[in-house]
Amino acid sequence: MRDEVWHRPIVLSLEGTNAQPLSIRAKALVFTDPVSCRLLTLIERLAPSEAPVMIIGETGTGKELVARHIHQLSGRKGPFLAVNCGAINDQLAESELFGHEAGSFTGATGRREGWFEAAQGGTLFLDEIGDLPLHLQVKLLRVLQEREVVRIGSRKPIPVDVRFVAATNVDLDAAVNAGHFRRDLLYRINIAQVHLPPLRERPGDILPLANHFIKQYSKRMNIGTAHLTSDAREALLSYAWPGNIRELENVIHFALLVAETSEVRPEHLKVKGGWGDANQVVSHWNTPLSTPTQAPLDSAADPFAQIAHSLKIEFEKASPNLFDSLERLVVQEVFQYTRQNQVHSAALLGVTRNVMRTMLKRHGLLADSSSVI
Repeated sequence: MRDEVWHRPIVLSLEGTNAQPLSIRAKALVFTDPVSCRLLTLIERLAPSEAPVMIIGETGTGKELVARHIHQLSGRKGPFLAVNCGAINDQLAESELFGHEAGSFTGATGRREGWFEAAQGGTLFLDEIGDLPLHLQVKLLRVLQEREVVRIGSRKPIPVDVRFVAATNVDLDAAVNAGHFRRDLLYRINIAQVHLPPLRERPGDILPLANHFIKQYSKRMNIGTAHLTSDAREALLSYAWPGNIRELENVIHFALLVAETSEVRPEHLKVKGGWGDANQVVSHWNTPLSTPTQAPLDSAADPFAQIAHSLKIEFEKASPNLFDSLERLVVQEVFQYTRQNQVHSAALLGVTRNVMRTMLKRHGLLADSSSVI
């Protein structure tokens, strides 16, 4: 039976009861590439155990889907609950995780169970665990060791039977050395590791994923199923996919929107590379009413070339809020260049992801303040 895995694509996707995840970046995952097949074998071995699992991988690689699959294979009868540590309000984080009693703090009008209690008998997935504040890391360590929680405002411990799975896209060893993450907690949650490779390191998954998204969006858009030309397939295989599966999904969605026939050709693929020109596709649908006085910059160029061009314009305006205008400009251009990937944007600017997210919020560049990219 194991040999079949290497030839028949196994697809994990968010459908039916899984269609509304609490935290998700990739909406599908396949196990076709040999690297992915070995990963699936590891997941199947780890799933039935009670050991905590740490999933390590870039944003958009499908970490939550792996966590869901671990839960499904574990045989646990309770629910799968996903919590994004980067999106929890710091002031309410303890209550969110461990619960509270009525009157324990201002606004606590009733008793509330936390995520650990809610996941009783099931699996609790903490995504971006590296963003968890230090004071909560201490409490989390105690819960994992004692297998019980104490609600805010209570002294009575409540036993919990929860499988713990965590994920991160940062180097937690470096976070420990920097004093941002507790070493004892890392030892406790890092018993079993699952390294989820980026899409560029499992090229055998690219076309099966692309075909999956083509079928999915063709159905949603009520159009006949499209297909990739040979040149388009080559273009997808040649691209590095810095945004991983999430970027691939967006590229396929865009291609189906602009393709005028059932054929998806290289020029329909909105990717930065040596094939096609996504600007030609966009301009076909958005022809300007007047000819610009200056030729636009090439979208595939270094983003800082565009920033330099825009900075010159801002200096000439001599705006009274010049600093804010310049900061917004830089953040906006880099965020657009990375296809709204906060991690990659932060790396380009040399700041932390939390700083990047703060600047995006300040300048109104985050459409949904609760979303994490």
